[in-house]
Parts: sequence; C-alpha cells; structure tokens
Amino acid sequence: MATPEAFTTATASRSASPSAWWRSAAIYQIYPRSFADGDGDGIGDLAGIRARLPYLRRLGVDAVWISPWYPSPMADGGYDIADYRDIDPVFGTLADAEALVSEAHDAGIRVIVDIVPNHCSDQHPWFRAALEAGPGSPERARFWFRPGRGEHGELPPNNWQSVFGGAGWRRVTEADGAPGEWYLHRFAPEQPDFNWENPEVHAEFESILRFWLDRGVDGFRIDVADNLVKDPALPDHESGPTPWADQDGVHEIYRAWHKVLDAYDHDPVFVGEVWTSDPERFARYLRPDELHTAFNFPFLQSPWDATALRTVIDSTLAEHAPVGATATWVLSNHDTTRHVTRYGRADTSYALDGRRVHGVTADLGLGRRRAAAAALLTMALPGCVYVYQGDELGLDEVEDIAPELRQDPTFFQTGGEDLGRDGCRVPLPWGDEAPDARSWLPRPAAWDALSVREQSADPDSMLGLYRRALALRSARTALREGEFAWLPAPAGVLAFARTAGGSSVRCLVNLSGTPLVLPDHTEVLVAGGPMENGTLPPDTAVWLR
Repeated sequence: MATPEAFTTATASRSASPSAWWRSAAIYQIYPRSFADGDGDGIGDLAGIRARLPYLRRLGVDAVWISPWYPSPMADGGYDIADYRDIDPVFGTLADAEALVSEAHDAGIRVIVDIVPNHCSDQHPWFRAALEAGPGSPERARFWFRPGRGEHGELPPNNWQSVFGGAGWRRVTEADGAPGEWYLHRFAPEQPDFNWENPEVHAEFESILRFWLDRGVDGFRIDVADNLVKDPALPDHESGPTPWADQDGVHEIYRAWHKVLDAYDHDPVFVGEVWTSDPERFARYLRPDELHTAFNFPFLQSPWDATALRTVIDSTLAEHAPVGATATWVLSNHDTTRHVTRYGRADTSYALDGRRVHGVTADLGLGRRRAAAAALLTMALPGCVYVYQGDELGLDEVEDIAPELRQDPTFFQTGGEDLGRDGCRVPLPWGDEAPDARSWLPRPAAWDALSVREQSADPDSMLGLYRRALALRSARTALREGEFAWLPAPAGVLAFARTAGGSSVRCLVNLSGTPLVLPDHTEVLVAGGPMENGTLPPDTAVWLR
C-alpha cells in the first residue's frame, strides 16, 4: 500500500507518541439509554452511569465512550442533536455530566463523548431558523437546501438515498404555505445534513470541541467521520465512489480540529467512524495531524474463520503501519447485531450495508463459546480494544421485540423490512432491578441468568473471563506494548506471540473442528473455556506464558 500523501515523520503530533494512553486502551462503549437507570423511569441516565463506575473500574477498562447524551427528540436514538452544549433532561443535567467526568477520572477512567458533525436535529435552533428565513438566506446556507426538479419542483434535487431507507431529501413547506425547497438528510428526515462548505459550520464545531474539552473530556468519537463533505454539484449517484463521502475537505476539517486538541495538555483523542473499505483512503484519515484512530469495521464483519481473520488482522496492521497509527479491534456496537448471535449462525459474517439479518437460527451456546474466544483474540492483538456494553455478559441480540415497541427509524423507514438496531440496545440486566422495574425496551427473561449479579458470583462466567483478561492485559507489558509475530500453527488455528523486554505471551485460538494439543508453556494465563486433557477444544482461545 502506498504511503498516504503528505505524511512525514517530522509532523508534530500526539499521534506519533508511542506512550499515548489510547494506543493500548480498553474502551467501554456506553449507550446511555440502556446502560443503567438511576431514577427508576425505565431509561438509563447519568446517575446510573455514576453509580456503576465501581463496576467499570472492577471490569478493568481504561476509558468509556458515551453515545450522545445531548438534548434530542430521539428520532434516531440521540444521534439527532438539538443542542451540542447541554445534556438531555432524560439523562440529567450539565452539572451531572461534569460530575461524571470528574468521578470517572477519580476512578482512573477517561471519558470520550460522541460528536455528530454530519447532521443535527430538525429541532436544532439553526435548522428552525433556516425554515423561517426562506430560500437564499444565510440561515439555509448552513444546510443543503435546494429547489426540486420537475415542472413544479416536485422531485428531489438528485437520486441520493437515505442510509435508513427511502429518498435522502425532504421537501419543506414555506412560510406562505406553499411547497418549497428540499433539504438533504443522509439518515432520518429529522436529521438535516450540515453544509461543511459554510465557514460558520466550521467555527461552530470548533467551539463545541472547546466547550467539552474545557469540561475535562478526554476525546471524541466522531460519527460518520467520512460523510461530512459532499460534492457541491450534488450529482446523481449511478456507480463508483459515493459523492457524499471522502472529499478532500474532510481532511481539512480534521487538521483544523487537531489544532484545537493541541491546546489541551491531557492528551485527548479523536476516534473516527470511517466507513470506506479502501485501505489507502482509510489510512488517509489516520495521518498524524488528523484522526488518532478509526473503527475497524472489516474485523467486525469477518466470519468466524481462521483464514479470514488472519487476513483482516494482517491487512489492518499493514494499513496502520505507514502512518504510525494504532489499530482498533471491535466485535459489536450500538449499530450492529450482537456477535454472540452472529457467531451462533451458519453464516457468521456481517455486512454493513444498511440491512441487518434477523430471524436466522442461532446456536447461542456456540455463539457464546466463540464470543469468549473472540474476546481473548481482540484483547491480545496490538492496539486498542472496544467492549460494547453487554459484551462482557455474553448478551445476545433480542429479535422478538413487538413492532409497537420498536423505536429505531430504520424499522419504520423500511416498512419493517429491516428490524433495525433495537435488538442490540436492550437495557443491561444488572440483577438488582425491582421486580416491577420499567424498561424502555423489554429485557428477555433468559437474561436473568446473565445478569451482573449472577455472573459476579461465578468466576467461570463471561464476566469473570473479561475481568481476568482485562486485568492481565493491563498488568503485562507484552500485551500492551509487545511486538506481534505469527507462530506456526495447524490449519484452522490462529497462533501469535506478543513480546516485550524478554517476556512473551502466546495467544492460541482454535477455530478448527478438533481439539488442539497445547505447545510447551510455563503457565495458562487465561482460557476461554475448560481445557480437556491438556488440549484446547474447538472454538476456544487461551493465553500462555
């Protein structure tokens, strides 16, 4: 792969620092509506997160990434933001957020917050002002307002489609009651896209970054980081690269944002959600003066297959090497089918194509064995690892939510063809909820046995495995900073070593159908399941000293 343009090792940036905290961090994603309910209204909140900080400290994570906590009509689960400088009342107050950041720091946990620069809510003051101001106004220039096509402007300005289904444009009614212009929304109609050709948008978001950095946050996860800049000609999309992503202007934005971070001395991080599948384009976002890390979707999509996983691991490390960036390893998040369910299916791969597969038979016992092995694999690889809330409990996808209880806009915009993401957002089972406790999405009864209370009492549970593995990862330099090297292994087995300062940890993952005789070793550090006569069973992983 060619070295991305404009990269030089002389570029001054925290990205080049081998000791930056985020290079080997274990980061826990919190979807606040579903993590912990502190006031009993059935919806997770900041009080719930603050109360569970001891749990997160015991789990052993270095940081939390909190999905949007801003005021929002919740047309898209909080990713439709009405005010970027406040907290939605359902979650608490700005003072609660400041207290959470402070208390998390006291517990040794950093805080990354979501930022959504591609779009806002249609209730955002800027968008309301744009509707009132009318065509040609400076207020509308902050968004993508255009006249429609057709004799009476009755057709959208182009053929761009929404990620959530249907046209990517919505027509407004003007102040005089007449049908008016159309505005672009790459996601829900309630999420108008910002026009990043407008300097006011640039200035606003740099101000928003400073607002939260001044309150001590340790970084930002940037939603759809490669979608911000559109081709201003707004051409129809027929084939080839999408005209709404990966324009050169995106990189100018992140270079400007990086300068904002440089004014703060607590080493904040940018984590990008980059959807491009092209390795060279992906690496461009990770140049030393842009994003520090970006999510590794090819790894998440990979089937449970030794050859496929080794290929994506090799390509990930190769993509990051030219720019000195750190890799990320993630198995699930708030937008994807939980990997316990995926790994229990005949087809264990996952496609990020805007449609999730539902209703396919899954062997959840098999899925959990594989999920345990995958956890040890990700935690042993070089880079930072993400844990989506509930991964550590082995939660599965909830697929039988009644239609009248679903809330994800993808369900409604596709007429139910896509059941959406509600199934991975069901609130966590803590085990100490009141018998009649409310929950904004129903928890399945089978989760009672997977609750934090139940698993905390069982050292052989998934939670026990995560706690042991994260503790070892934190304690052993080889797992945090060690050199990575593949080891010889039979077909269907992944074997590699992490070595630092004369100390080595070996990770073996048996994806074959037969038990694996373990090589000579001093100690079994942690195993994803019971060993059988000194062999590693199928769909199981182990760390050896």
